[in-house]
Amino acid sequence: MNKGQKMLDPETIHRNVNGGWLRPAVFGAMDGLVSNFALMIGVAGGSKAIGAENTTAIVLAGFAGLLAGAFSMAAGEYTSVASQAELAMAEIELEKQELRENPEREIRELAEVWMKRGVSETVALQFSKELSSNFDAFADAHTSEEFGVTAGDLPSAKLAAISSFIAFALGATVPLIPYMFGLTDILYSMVISLIGLFGAGVVVSFVTTRTWWYSGTRQLLIGSGAAALTWFLGTTIGAAL
Repeated sequence: MNKGQKMLDPETIHRNVNGGWLRPAVFGAMDGLVSNFALMIGVAGGSKAIGAENTTAIVLAGFAGLLAGAFSMAAGEYTSVASQAELAMAEIELEKQELRENPEREIRELAEVWMKRGVSETVALQFSKELSSNFDAFADAHTSEEFGVTAGDLPSAKLAAISSFIAFALGATVPLIPYMFGLTDILYSMVISLIGLFGAGVVVSFVTTRTWWYSGTRQLLIGSGAAALTWFLGTTIGAAL
């Protein structure tokens, strides 16, 4: 290396924020833990209100909630992501048709995008014209500017469905763990679920800008609040039966 020559810092490798798996996985795990915890707490509260805590009913409700929720999450995510991708592809095909029918106008349109960012008209037009020789790259540039997506960057509906199914099932399993080891008091389920809520929040902080304690505490408060409300409603309904 020549004297005075600076060594370039290695380029930061950014995480993929548009892969289609992170949101359903995080949402699925949180939803599985919170909803199944609240469901089991509600059944426990209702059975206590009528004078006998029914362990079998609580466990059955927990497993039913796990299976129903996991399949529901997977189906919902698949339909949602697939519909979003189909809509995006329809718009992309429409944009490609416009590129084929009026390439000169589209060359000028893309050049104007760069001109608004400070590129000179000559350079912007030259770049846009050269890019138009590669139709796919030209189309990607247009769709990225106009819709924020490209044909090769759409989330996978199958990946979203599988991620949400597995994540929901894992989250929903947490409040059932004590019962799997013969601990039938709902208190054990409450303790492990609250720990799980805080831990899930901490895990989320690793892929966000929030601190671990803030993310963990936030999820703990949200989940415990939902469970407390369900306990109250379950007790109220059980007492009225």
